[in-house]
Amino acid sequence: MEILITGITGRIGSELARRLVEAGHRVRGLVWSRDRRVAGLHALGVELVEGSLTEVADVNAAVADVEVVFHLGAAFQGGGPFTHEEYFEINVRGTFNMLEAACGLGSRLQQFVYAGTDAVYDKYVPGGLAHPIREDEFPLEPRGQYALTKLLGEELCRGYARTWEMPVTVYRFAMTMAGEEILDYSQFRLAHWLRVYAGLDNEEARAVYAQMQAAAALYGEQCLVVARDGSGRAYKKHIAHAQDIVAGMMAGLAHPQARGQVFQLAGPAPFTWADVVPRLSAELGVPMIEVRLSGYPPTYYEFDLSKSRERIGFAPTYDIARMVDEALALRRARLGTPA
Repeated sequence: MEILITGITGRIGSELARRLVEAGHRVRGLVWSRDRRVAGLHALGVELVEGSLTEVADVNAAVADVEVVFHLGAAFQGGGPFTHEEYFEINVRGTFNMLEAACGLGSRLQQFVYAGTDAVYDKYVPGGLAHPIREDEFPLEPRGQYALTKLLGEELCRGYARTWEMPVTVYRFAMTMAGEEILDYSQFRLAHWLRVYAGLDNEEARAVYAQMQAAAALYGEQCLVVARDGSGRAYKKHIAHAQDIVAGMMAGLAHPQARGQVFQLAGPAPFTWADVVPRLSAELGVPMIEVRLSGYPPTYYEFDLSKSRERIGFAPTYDIARMVDEALALRRARLGTPA
């Protein structure tokens, strides 16, 4: 098939391109003219078209004659900073431009894939979430310009599916990591929680902040933290490896049961801080403390992935242990240290 990927130079887009080329598809990428992350894509034999999501002529040129569109390009927190206007122009108007161009393909278009985000859910609530998040049942309550504009883009996609019967599929990505990133996740470190609690003004939070300041004096702000909520439960989070996100999109490629659907993508299971932080402490040689983070909404959620498993056969394989194993191996290889 002839396939277009926006956001092709990102870690997910570039891996998706590689997998598609290996599967025998012809891949085109829309890239920003000053994006320097294209060398590997040239080596794959990917066709690259320079342009911007906000320019109609550029989008029309990129979409011309393709059969599948993977619209991964977006303004996001890690790539900014962006103004409110830039978030709107890239994430909303850019998605509108893509849909308009794809609509012009008529029956040639087999699938339009939109990269959504789990930021559309309000996951951080007092007491944590009692039940897993199901994509067709959990309320959508985005906070912040990134999440809001990504939901507006998602709504545009669903609207085009209803109105013009476009074969749209929306994937909501969980927080995605790859490489060594899990080793440096900020919420495993005391420094992060010191910054958070410095801005809180309630009695419980002030007591926790004082406790953490004392720990920082003893162990340093980069010590690791087994974060627990006020009742003592270890924080729980559900993330994904980039490879599993790509596997999910590959599983749904032109799949008849993916048409018109929204799927949550994530790793095989959630993890808790108690599952990961003690191991990181031992492997990295960094001190560890345990803290009950009272006075602040905890991280305590997971996803129900039954829909993607049953409809398109999504079977993620990177659990937290595998992610840590890979990250440690990469770091040791980079530093030249023995396993």
